[in-house]
Amino acid sequence: MLACEQKTHPYSFYYWRTSLTLNTAEQQALQHSTDSLYVRYFDVDKRAGKFHALASVVKRESFVTDKRIVPVVFITNRTFLYITDKEINELAHKVADTIEKKSQRFGLHTADEIQIDCDWTAGTRDDYFKFLQTLQKITGKDISVTLRLHQVKFKDKTGIPPVNKVFLMCYSTSSPLKDSDKNSILDVALLKNYLQNIDDYPIDNITVALPIYSWGIVTNHLGKHKLINALNKHSVANENFKQLGNNEVEVLQDGFYFGFFLNKGFRI
Repeated sequence: MLACEQKTHPYSFYYWRTSLTLNTAEQQALQHSTDSLYVRYFDVDKRAGKFHALASVVKRESFVTDKRIVPVVFITNRTFLYITDKEINELAHKVADTIEKKSQRFGLHTADEIQIDCDWTAGTRDDYFKFLQTLQKITGKDISVTLRLHQVKFKDKTGIPPVNKVFLMCYSTSSPLKDSDKNSILDVALLKNYLQNIDDYPIDNITVALPIYSWGIVTNHLGKHKLINALNKHSVANENFKQLGNNEVEVLQDGFYFGFFLNKGFRI
């Protein structure tokens, strides 16, 4: 006789919008998560030789949570191209200072962790890793990083980040705007291919990040594509749409849908 036991794993959430506020459904979902909430504070890009903080989060007065906030900073890979040691030190101080000022201004209870999100490559790995070490020394906090699938499969080229915890990004496995019948948000077959040697990755503390978002891909008469975020099967349950399959509908009447003007014959 065989018996199966279902295990419930602890989970947290990422908050990636620029306006920090929670609706009722989100508040209820957080009640069952761990005591941490990963909030994207801002992005960093290098333009005309200068570091810029972009798309900074703004806290609404209605935002209240008892979760410990883990600041997350997205940094473009090109920020680390041709960067000097002096600039690495400057960037680390700016990131640390901006995080501290935002946390104090918003009155947030922050965790003893900062997470950096960067799709680094073989060409930027050394300088990116120097930045992580410098940021840790400045803040005294644990630094965690996001990890892309290609950085696992080709770890000999992209290197191993000098941290104790990584978050494996298991989403956006392919371009949503390419002609394909694959699930562009999460293609399990592709995921398995990239992670077949995950047990050989030298960092033991790996947290898996899975998608809970959705989108729709609109195709016009010329085969051109447009991406519309947050669409699902309920969104397209409309008398002006004809069901073509489990995951595809055709527009039957010209009109504005989801904030876009779609012509008859367009497919979603």
